Amino acid sequence: MTGPSPDDEPPASTDGAPPSTPDDELLDAEVPDAPPPGPSLRRRLGGLLVLAAAILLVVVCVSVIALVNVVRYQDEVTNPYFTAVTQADSAYVTLVDAESSVRGYLATGSALNLEAFDRSLAKEGGSAIHDDATAERITRSSPVATALDDATRAVHAWSVEFAQPTVEKVRQDGPDAVTTDDRLEGARLFAEARTATGEYIAVLREVREEKVRSLEVWTQVLFGSVVVLVVAAVLVGGFLWSVLKRWITDPVTTLAHQVRVVSDGNLRQPVAVQAPGEIGALAVDVEHMRRELVSQVAEIRTSHAEVEHSHELLAAQAQELARSNRDLEQFAYVASHDLQEPLRKVASFTQLLQKRYGGQLDDRADQYIEFAVDGAKRMQRLIQDLLGFSRVGRTGAERGPVDLEKAFGVVLSDLEEKITTTGTIVTHDPLPTVRGEKGLLEQLFVNLVGNAIKFRDPERPPVVHVAVRALDNAWEFAVADNGIGIDAQYAERVFVIFQRLHPKDVYEGTGIGLALCKRIVEYHGGRIWIEPTVGGGTTVRFTIAHQYDPVGSAPSPSAR
Repeated sequence: MTGPSPDDEPPASTDGAPPSTPDDELLDAEVPDAPPPGPSLRRRLGGLLVLAAAILLVVVCVSVIALVNVVRYQDEVTNPYFTAVTQADSAYVTLVDAESSVRGYLATGSALNLEAFDRSLAKEGGSAIHDDATAERITRSSPVATALDDATRAVHAWSVEFAQPTVEKVRQDGPDAVTTDDRLEGARLFAEARTATGEYIAVLREVREEKVRSLEVWTQVLFGSVVVLVVAAVLVGGFLWSVLKRWITDPVTTLAHQVRVVSDGNLRQPVAVQAPGEIGALAVDVEHMRRELVSQVAEIRTSHAEVEHSHELLAAQAQELARSNRDLEQFAYVASHDLQEPLRKVASFTQLLQKRYGGQLDDRADQYIEFAVDGAKRMQRLIQDLLGFSRVGRTGAERGPVDLEKAFGVVLSDLEEKITTTGTIVTHDPLPTVRGEKGLLEQLFVNLVGNAIKFRDPERPPVVHVAVRALDNAWEFAVADNGIGIDAQYAERVFVIFQRLHPKDVYEGTGIGLALCKRIVEYHGGRIWIEPTVGGGTTVRFTIAHQYDPVGSAPSPSAR
C-alpha cells in the first residue's frame, strides 16, 4: 500500500494543537449522505419493464390476429372459392353442351348427339354443380347458399322434367313424338337453368372478390403491425438502454472506478456516487467500508512492529528447537553406540567369572554373579533396542517398492524357532507391495508377530493372523492373536518407550518393541492403534501410506 506524497502533507496546526496524521484526515473525511427515500431501483425497473411488455404485447396480439385472418382469407380465396368458381364455370359449360346435345338428338334422332348429355348425367345425375366438400365450405355464406339452391333446382328441373323424359320418348317413338309445346317448355326450363346458373356464378365471384378485398385489408394490417412491432421494439429498447445507462451503468462505472482507486492504495479517495435506490445505498456502504479499512490500517501499522518482533523470536526459537533435536538425536545415538563396547566387556568378564568360579563360592555369591550376568545381558539388549529406535529413518536407505509377501517370508524364517517351539499357527491374507524401507517393515512384522507369540494364552494353542485391506490413500493391516490380550485402559500406554505392563521376570523384554513399531509406522506415513478383540486376544492395526516422503530425516551419524 503506497503512502501519501510529501506534497499531500497537511499544514501544521496554528493553535498549538498537534498536527493530524494522514489516517486522521482519512477518518475525518465527510461521508456522503444517503439518497433521499423514494421508489427503489427494483420497483422503477419493474414498472418500466411491465409498461414495455404491455406495449409489445398489444402490438403482438394485433399482429397475431392479423396473421390469423390473413391465413384464413387466403385459404378461402385460394381453396374453396377458387375451386367453386372453376366448378361452376365447368357446370355452366356442361349444361350448355347438354342442352345442345338434347336439341340435336330431338332433331335427328341420332344417338351420337347424346354423348354430351350422357356425360352430364354421369355427374351426380346431371344436377350437381360442386362436390360435397366444396359445397359444404362455400354454403356457409347465405347469399351463396341461396343462389346455389336456385341454380341446382333449375338445372334439376330442366334435366328431370324435360331432358330425360323427352330423350326417352324419342328413343321409343322417334323425333316426331315430341310436340312443339314440349320443345317450348324445354326451352323455357333451360333458359331458367342457364339464368340461375349465371346468377349463381356472379354471386360466387362477388363473394370471392369480397374475400380478396378482406385479404388485402388484413395483409396491410399485418404488414403495418409488423412495422409497428419493429419500431416499438427499437423504441422500447432504446428507452430501456437510456434508463439503464442513467440509473445503473453510469453510477456503477463511477463507483467501480472509485473502488479501484481505493483498492490501489489511495485511501484518501472518498467514495461518493449519486445514484437512485440500491446503488446509492451501496456507494454509502462502500464509503463506510473505506473508513473502516483506514481504521484497520492504522491498527495494523501500530501492531506491525510487535508482529515482526514476535516473528523474529519465533524463528529464533524454531532454530533453537531444531538444534536441540539434532543434539538430542546425536546424543542418543552416540550414547547407545559408545556404551556397547564397555558393556560388552562387562558382560564377557561377568560370564567368564560365572564359568570359572561358579560352584566354588557359596550360593549367595553364585546368585550375585547370576544377577550381574543377567543385568549385563538385559542392559546390552536395552542399548541395542535403543540404538535401533534412534536409527529409524536415519539409516540412509532408499525408499522403494517392498513386496510384503517376500518380506513376511523372511519374518517367518527369523521366527521359525519360536513358532515351532510354541506350536503357533501363523496365517495371512495376500500381502501387497508397498513403498518404504524393507528392513524397517520386516522389523515391524517381527516385533508384532513376536509379541503375539510371547504373550500367548497358555490355555490354548497360539494363532496369529495378518489381515490387510485397501483404503483410499493407504493400506490397513491388522495383526490379530488369541493371546492374553491388553486392557483397553493401557491401549495407548503400550506405545510409550520403556513402558511395561508385566514384570520382567514373567515376560522378558525392554519395553521398546511397540514404541519402535509406532515410530516405524509413523515414518511410513501411517498410524498404529490397538482394538479390543471379542473372545480375548489382541488386534494391532496400522496403516502404510501409498505415497509418503518424510521431511527432515537426516543420515545417521558415522559409527565411532
